Amino acid sequence: MTAVDWEWVSASAVGTSHLRIDRGCDDSGACIFVRGAHESALIAVCSDGAGSAQRSSLGARIAVRSFCRNARSFLNSGGKIRDISRDIASDWLDDIRGRIEIVSQLFGLPRREFAATLIGCVIGNSDAKVLHVGDGAVVHRLVDTDEWEIASWPSHGEYASTTYFVTDDPEPTFNLSEISGSIAEVAVFTDGIEHLVLNFSTKSAFAPFFNQMFSGFKPEGTRRNRALSSHLNSYLRSPALCEKTDDDKTLLLVRRKSHVAT
Repeated sequence: MTAVDWEWVSASAVGTSHLRIDRGCDDSGACIFVRGAHESALIAVCSDGAGSAQRSSLGARIAVRSFCRNARSFLNSGGKIRDISRDIASDWLDDIRGRIEIVSQLFGLPRREFAATLIGCVIGNSDAKVLHVGDGAVVHRLVDTDEWEIASWPSHGEYASTTYFVTDDPEPTFNLSEISGSIAEVAVFTDGIEHLVLNFSTKSAFAPFFNQMFSGFKPEGTRRNRALSSHLNSYLRSPALCEKTDDDKTLLLVRRKSHVAT
């Protein structure tokens, strides 16, 4: 697998509920390609800062950057995706929490004021792992199939409109999921759109949405498709979508180009 095998579109948009109170977007997301010592991988990760926390946007950025850093270090040191265990995932979360703790001390604030979720994917040739704290989800389609599957379902807390965060004490509640098979397309998104693209009664993905989102992909020989990312940003900010959800929204769409029909 090489870097040119992948193309992705990514965008974050501030929710109208944040605009009404003059607050910026608390989401963060990133995609990077890592050429590891034994195995290469596409890293796709996003995070949603808690609206009730003062510095959650910073917490989300720290979570995303730290996940990318830990995944890259793991692969560069010879690690293989199949070997990402709960212990390793817990170590990565400890690193994120430690970095947030350092920043929280600089601001003179408790760590909970940097509360953020995390959805991190490490995608290889024939398998993938998903580290998930909180809400949002990962939806994927394997090569040579038309079915959209949910790799990791949103985790909500004990009460309505609550979830889990990487800053939770004494330690965060997290899921580590495995995807077996070659991924053709994957979507990673925060909770701002989850009720629009997931069927909660059947715990299934709304296939027409994802089929439409990926229909615009055209191989360009680049990794991040900037033109389509700009279009995606406009869509996430559109009045039609904002009438349905007033929350911040982040959506990453990743396609393995070597399996795109031409």
